[in-house]
Amino acid sequence: MQGFVNLIKLCVGADTVEDLAAWQDDRMARSPGHVPCHVTRMWPRRADELLNGGSLYWVFRGAVLARQRIVALEERRGKDGILRCGLIFDPEIIRTEALPRRAFQGWRYLEAKDSPRDLPRGKAANTTLPRELLTALAEIGLR
Repeated sequence: MQGFVNLIKLCVGADTVEDLAAWQDDRMARSPGHVPCHVTRMWPRRADELLNGGSLYWVFRGAVLARQRIVALEERRGKDGILRCGLIFDPEIIRTEALPRRAFQGWRYLEAKDSPRDLPRGKAANTTLPRELLTALAEIGLR
């Protein structure tokens, strides 16, 4: 059986997981049939591995805090006529352990072994530590 790979990307325009969820919910409410999607210039070369269980891990202000499973890749043509890749997500946003990550452009591959673990559902809802503290704890290996 073939393994899977993930992607990691900065969540531009959203400071928190709640911001991302609200933005995606608003888009779905205004467009019947809309599914969460991110359009990117490059088509992933490892598409088969992504579609074999991969997720996009979202970086919020210096830390990975959530992921969404990638369910499909679709060709999208921009207004400029250039063909792009639409990453289609499962609508569920899954919170993860905080993983420090410096800013970068575009997306990168993230091997499954290097991906942060999912938080238990109850723990995700009850997390009261500030993001900065979660990030600091993760940087020193305590979280």
